[in-house]
Amino acid sequence: MSKRTLSLDFDVDERGVSPVIGVILMVAITVILAAVIGAFVLNLGSNLGSTGPNAQLSASCAPSSDGVTISHKGGDPIKVDEVTLQSPSSNADFSPSSPFSVGDKTTIVSSGDVSSGDTVTVTLVHNPSESILIDTEVNC
Repeated sequence: MSKRTLSLDFDVDERGVSPVIGVILMVAITVILAAVIGAFVLNLGSNLGSTGPNAQLSASCAPSSDGVTISHKGGDPIKVDEVTLQSPSSNADFSPSSPFSVGDKTTIVSSGDVSSGDTVTVTLVHNPSESILIDTEVNC
């Protein structure tokens, strides 16, 4: 029987690749862990603030009055004291029943400013969250 000799020929250029990749992966893992721990320690996700009511509102021209009718079509009830009407007419009156719930309608009355052919912009803003509930133009 003859003995066979096993020779191991390593390419010298490829031996250092594995340690470099290992170091890069360890640095990446360390950076990710530091970011996650920092986010929990500093409470970065807790300052998001309140959200406004989720409501579907529609606006249409009121046929028999000088104003625009707003209808609550669905979603959360709206506390009227938390809502501001932003209107180009400074004398517009917005006073629905509180809470303004699904199926309710109210008319924004303005003293003679709305006539046939006019376009009226209606914007309702929820004050605590500063979210816009409706922002639309109504053609009368």
